[in-house]
Amino acid sequence: MFAAVRYYRTTSDSIDEVVRRIREGFVPVIKDTPGFVAYLVLAPRENEIVSVSVFENQQSAEESNRKAQEWVSQNMSELLPDPEFADGKVVVYETR
Repeated sequence: MFAAVRYYRTTSDSIDEVVRRIREGFVPVIKDTPGFVAYLVLAPRENEIVSVSVFENQQSAEESNRKAQEWVSQNMSELLPDPEFADGKVVVYETR
């Protein structure tokens, strides 16, 4: 498994609007990516968003970063600047 992590600093005063747009607009896009396993969005601090996408293979994880960058620039450029990216092999994965 591979994961793609994206870190955004939002320019919006309302994280709720960012989350709404992600849920309604981006989640369907990411779920259609081959090899999709999971998608999470975290709000660790005020005006910060972190997303984690998990895929079965590296190619899909890398593709998710391209899709995210394209989607954000087309749909939320006024709320989110370009993210910082990290991706790599998942070396520990546990579920209940």
